[in-house]
Amino acid sequence: LDDGRLTDGQGRTVDFTNAELVKTSNLAVDPRDFFKPEFVNRIDEIIRFRPLTEADLAQVVEIQLGALRRRLEQRRLFLEVDGGALAWLARRGYDPDYGARPLKRVIQREIGDRLAMALLEGSYGEGATVRVSVADDELVLTSGAT
Repeated sequence: LDDGRLTDGQGRTVDFTNAELVKTSNLAVDPRDFFKPEFVNRIDEIIRFRPLTEADLAQVVEIQLGALRRRLEQRRLFLEVDGGALAWLARRGYDPDYGARPLKRVIQREIGDRLAMALLEGSYGEGATVRVSVADDELVLTSGAT
């Protein structure tokens, strides 16, 4: 990359003169202590991100739920998630090592999959509102008219 070219494993060369590369890592240590100096010397800037706060996690939960809401609205179904359920999802969807990456899977498993089964069983009709809350440390899905 010093000359603005990248050569792949098959010998093909690509022009990288106007490219910017972003490298990411989940290293718990300073990259200078982990990588060889030849690699670190090629990095212009190292940006360390702070851990996610509860407020950050709440925003990530809302973003992920937004995708599910849009899919449901195409079927004229509506999703309401109360504050307790939002906090429950944030706790279950966060891992200190992986951040909020598990959140999407938690939402799919705990709401999406259960809702899909309920739809197949005819538990929710067109125009229904699916309400998500917490009882006994478990998510509860209930139906209500809009």
